[in-house]
Amino acid sequence: MADKSKKPAPNKPKFSAWWIYTAIILVFLALNFFSSSSDHGNPKEILENQLLTFIKDGDVKRIDINKSASNQVAYIYLTDEAKNKDKHTKPANNGMNFFNSTGGAEYEYRYGTLENFENSLAALKDENNFKIQYLKPENNMFSDILITLLPIAIIIGIWIFIMRRMSSGGAGGAGGQIFNIGKSKAKLFDEKTDVKTSFKDVAGLEGAKEEVQEIVDFLKNPEKYTNLGGKIPKGALLVGPPGTGKTLLAKAVAGEAKVPFFSLSGSDFVEMFVGVGASRVRDLFKQAKEKSPAIIFIDEIDAIGRARGKANFSGSNDERENTLNQLLTEMDGFGTNTNVIVIAATNRADVLDTALMRAGRFDRQIYVDLPDVRERKEIFEVHLRPLKKVAEELDTEFMAKQTPGFSGADIANVCNEAALIAARQGKSAVGRQDFLDAVDRIVGGLEKKNKIITPDEKKAIAFHEAGHATVSWMLEHAAPLVKVTIVPRGRSLGAAWYLPEERLIVRPEQMLDEMCAAMGGRAAEKVTFDKISTGALSDLEKVTKQARMMVTTYGLNDEIGNLTYYDSSGQNEYNFSKPYSEKTAELIDKEISKIIEEQYQRAIQILEDNKDKLNELAEVLLDKEVIFKDNLEKIFGKRPFDKNIEAETKNLPVSES
Repeated sequence: MADKSKKPAPNKPKFSAWWIYTAIILVFLALNFFSSSSDHGNPKEILENQLLTFIKDGDVKRIDINKSASNQVAYIYLTDEAKNKDKHTKPANNGMNFFNSTGGAEYEYRYGTLENFENSLAALKDENNFKIQYLKPENNMFSDILITLLPIAIIIGIWIFIMRRMSSGGAGGAGGQIFNIGKSKAKLFDEKTDVKTSFKDVAGLEGAKEEVQEIVDFLKNPEKYTNLGGKIPKGALLVGPPGTGKTLLAKAVAGEAKVPFFSLSGSDFVEMFVGVGASRVRDLFKQAKEKSPAIIFIDEIDAIGRARGKANFSGSNDERENTLNQLLTEMDGFGTNTNVIVIAATNRADVLDTALMRAGRFDRQIYVDLPDVRERKEIFEVHLRPLKKVAEELDTEFMAKQTPGFSGADIANVCNEAALIAARQGKSAVGRQDFLDAVDRIVGGLEKKNKIITPDEKKAIAFHEAGHATVSWMLEHAAPLVKVTIVPRGRSLGAAWYLPEERLIVRPEQMLDEMCAAMGGRAAEKVTFDKISTGALSDLEKVTKQARMMVTTYGLNDEIGNLTYYDSSGQNEYNFSKPYSEKTAELIDKEISKIIEEQYQRAIQILEDNKDKLNELAEVLLDKEVIFKDNLEKIFGKRPFDKNIEAETKNLPVSES
């Protein structure tokens, strides 16, 4: 109950100073109106000839003359008999007689020169019975001052209003935040902010969590390290593929550290105005030092940390370089504060500037890799918690084996898609088949059973996929086949699912067997129809990439030798010249083509030797449209190279048509 009482009331109106300004203006207008109207009512203004006519007709009882230089006016009071005359029945301006009390003047006359006006009245006074009185000069100094200053005050108020709108976050236009443009956009998480993410929500990533937890532990118990003379690293860089949990790990740090945590993206420093990025860096570290010990988290730091001089082809001053220079100075330069720790995340560490990566700035590089089968099991257990009902027969270890190469974000997407599929089918719980369908949906795309395909095209697709299945079944190092389908899915007309072995190193014979299996589709078309088609595009793209990496990256080609032209530092990314000569380039192209053609001919030979089984498998595929490992075992027999692998496992499609 105590926590609820601390919550602010919803929709609480905000106090605005404009109500005060409006009240002051209204009070001034009311005072000014009353002061000018209450004493003499609301008389109607008349001309000189009308006044003379009224005097000669005997309608005027009294004339009050105001001798003030700023208000040269005379107030005319009528006799009781004259008020009943038709021409005097509505003497007030347009009948607006709101402030005209009993005894108020019916007319007013603005004279030019007081002496001339008095002479005119003196000539008429003897013949007509009316009185002349002189009013005391009105003290309207306050009103005069207000009248003088009111326009200026209004202009100043409008200017302040416009400036506040331009500098506020709700301006919304191009001029928004124009006066706060150099301020940091970092979002602050502190003890007042409820961050629910903790290290318990981060499954897997044991090595990365251990490194980050040490930073958190130092902030909580600094004496444990400083007593031995140790110093905490000034910065930690989280590096890894997209979706592996770098940002999630930073959220856990924010929830566990219990110190001010500033979070922002690398793109928040970049602006169209010169010098804004450097100004925001200074402001960010200034705020962090004021609240030290503190943590700064910069997501996607490659937006400003890219190597200097690499992308600036115009020769002009680069704003990103200025921002990076300021960041380098703040992290490790004169006057830096060791109580501010910087954590950054990127999936492009190869393009970062070397000065940013050195010790003293980012002392630690924490690699957040794709999870292995054990870590995927833990990630599944985390993402299954939010699901309301899950079938009891669901085995997370089984699901972990079906998703090699999946990141944490991919696994979260699988769980969400499985729940959507179960709900779409009206199930009361999410079952095993829903997860398997979700994997197919994410990897291959949505099934398109209503896609119009001619019988000849369908037959060509069936033999193409049967060729993949046959060749992979006959090769020792090819990935075990799990499922083959000729139902269009996503952009592919057919697909084959395999369960590749999770290897840390790959040998040449393993890569060649995989390339041969990929060429099995086109080889089957050649063997069966003596024609080839465009259906092998994805296969050709895959084998060409593999062959090029064998020759130019891994040094697995005898003709090129033990050479690699791969630059892991990314320093040659923007170079226009190749790291090898034209003669070597020709040799590389020749060797890539030679490797692919050898595996293509090898696949043709395997299919020629097993043509009857190929035809039988294609006929079954045409009949059922989807076949599994059991169907291949009935035709080919047990695969001698197989290990203990689940019969219905599923994984990434490595062959699409």
